[in-house]
Amino acid sequence: MRELDDVDRGILAALESDGRATFAEVGQQVGLSAPAVKRRVDRLVADGVIAHFTAVVDPAALGWGTEAFVEVRCHGTVSPEELRRQWRGVPEIVGAYTVTGPADALLHLRARDVSHLERAVERVRDGASIAATDSVIVLTRLVDRGHPGPAE
Repeated sequence: MRELDDVDRGILAALESDGRATFAEVGQQVGLSAPAVKRRVDRLVADGVIAHFTAVVDPAALGWGTEAFVEVRCHGTVSPEELRRQWRGVPEIVGAYTVTGPADALLHLRARDVSHLERAVERVRDGASIAATDSVIVLTRLVDRGHPGPAE
């Protein structure tokens, strides 16, 4: 992967701020013409710097306003692939990570309400390799650069 220059970083910042900005609008922000911005964006995509384009939907607008982080501890050693397989069918899991420390994995879940969240955590615990979980419900997102809403 090539090194990013200040113009590339400016293009990325503009697109992160407004993914629907036109190449001309981005160009005004970074001092390039629209065709020059397009060439750079195409190169950023080809180089894998921009992984994909997407719409970020506010989960609360879909009725999924409850979120939690769940620490998972496993019996013995379990591969990340096995955990991924176990949790693939749990749509409430919006992020899953192996981590250092006493937990083996950290899950980010979204649900309609606490009852829905409880059922989702029960499905997480159903895996034979799961020894225990600890859940923390989010009250307020203070900083969350990847999602819309008050935390921005």
